[in-house]
Amino acid sequence: MANMNLVLLDGGMGRELQRRGAPFRQPEWSALALSEAPEQVEAVHRAYIEAGAQVITSNSYAVVPFHIGEARFAAEGEVLAARAGQLARQAVVASGQPVRVAGSLPPLFGSYRPDLFEPARADEVLQPLIRGLAPYVDLWLAETQSSLAEVRAIAAGLPDDGKPLWLSYTLKDEDVDEIPRLRSGEPVAEAAQLAVELGAGALLFNCSQPEVMAAALDTVRATFAAAGVEIPFGAYANAFPPQPEEATANDGLDPLRPDMDPPGYLSFAQDWQARGASLIGGCCGIGPEHIAVLNARLRG
Repeated sequence: MANMNLVLLDGGMGRELQRRGAPFRQPEWSALALSEAPEQVEAVHRAYIEAGAQVITSNSYAVVPFHIGEARFAAEGEVLAARAGQLARQAVVASGQPVRVAGSLPPLFGSYRPDLFEPARADEVLQPLIRGLAPYVDLWLAETQSSLAEVRAIAAGLPDDGKPLWLSYTLKDEDVDEIPRLRSGEPVAEAAQLAVELGAGALLFNCSQPEVMAAALDTVRATFAAAGVEIPFGAYANAFPPQPEEATANDGLDPLRPDMDPPGYLSFAQDWQARGASLIGGCCGIGPEHIAVLNARLRG
């Protein structure tokens, strides 16, 4: 079923860089290419635009001390964030398409680890990212968030620039009870209520198994309906197997699920769309070939 109201997001950056032979190693992860192969970052953005993405996300996810180290972040964090924004903007300009750039505001102290969040230091890490990205982005995307506390801190630190704030949470992949939950254990319903409270431009779920998205989307739809608000919502899932509780995202390249080829991923995306999702893309392991299939089949 084609739906022109659907907004198609891009897919993952890190694996796509690695697949293209860009410099890619731990601990810098996707940030390494910003320094050593910026043209490869722009090429990945262009590939997603060519596949049909209407929103691309800046490659600023790993521009945090957790990945590049405290000293380098202090010296170069803002410059690297600016480069990430500029490369995304260059790809859009080159395409001639009306594509929006989302400024990625990642977990500030480590993915999947709400226990590592340091409220007193949040602004110290957040502000260089914001300053670097601000000239180039159309909206702010707080993504792969594990707790309400960190989202509140990010929202509080944003400039009053009129740009929408999109919130995207990562979900518990396993040991899920009947209530969908963030990795902090907080219920998805509370995340939806916070989106209303903050006036978020969108609410998404990412960097989790495709199977756990449906219950979260149903919860969001019901919460927004009860609150009498219309906030777009959606999902962009991972293509790798569930991660153990003690894992941190990006601690290594996991093998991809064989069933997460483009047709396999499409079947999940069609279900999300049927549940009311109007923003759909991909996270780790979902590439331009997946986005092209979503574009052909979901948007028509």
